[in-house]
Amino acid sequence: MSETFEMITVNADNVDKQGFFCYMSKRKTPGYRQKRDWLAARFAEGLKLHMIHEIGGRTVGFIEYIPGEYAWRAVQAPDYLLIHCLWVVGKGKGKGYGAHLIQTCLDDARAQGKHGVVTVATERVWMAKKDIFLKHGFVDVAQAPPSFHLLVYRFDDAAPLPAFPTDWEARQARFGAGLTVIRTPQCPYVEDATNIALEFAAEKGIPSQVVTFQSAQELQANSPSPYGVFGIVLDGRLLTYHYLQRKDFNASATLTGPHIKEQE
Repeated sequence: MSETFEMITVNADNVDKQGFFCYMSKRKTPGYRQKRDWLAARFAEGLKLHMIHEIGGRTVGFIEYIPGEYAWRAVQAPDYLLIHCLWVVGKGKGKGYGAHLIQTCLDDARAQGKHGVVTVATERVWMAKKDIFLKHGFVDVAQAPPSFHLLVYRFDDAAPLPAFPTDWEARQARFGAGLTVIRTPQCPYVEDATNIALEFAAEKGIPSQVVTFQSAQELQANSPSPYGVFGIVLDGRLLTYHYLQRKDFNASATLTGPHIKEQE
């Protein structure tokens, strides 16, 4: 343990005590409970969750990763570990915590005999930027619209590369006309994000539905974006992969949604 921080490993035995960083003050909400139940099943599949807690202070960051075969991302990455989330907040930034968490994952992958570590990054919001991974030896090996990058750290250059699917337009088109919210229980924030989208659709008179992926395999086969955990498809096109506030949703939808253009 460092003199300034400790790393807390969350597992099935202590998750109710430690929480999982997100929504720590909202443990009675549906989003928190869904994430808690989701984690209980994922720990058995090899998911790891490590949190940085500053001594005498608060928890300021975490990393969540899982074997690629069980990844809740639309990525083909067998025999790799895949980082779902890397997040450092507030006064925790600029202290090397992100690097420490990444190195923890790399060390674990070596210990497990994996090919390496994979993650999905973006140049926009809601996910980690690619710069921190590139700085620590990851390589950008594939891209997907609108802004996703597949980053990999391989221990052996002969190991097969992970890959994105290539049929994004077909995946989006399958959801048809109207507004479809794609969601999973992985992120506690998607409960509010779903409600905002459905309320907006109702006000605009747009037919809407919710599709909840129940397994990593279902997500990998059907997600309209590499992120997979959340997304909104409008008339067969990806409107957003991330949480939108009401004002943001209104602006985005007005610009891109034919249903909405007809009513404005």
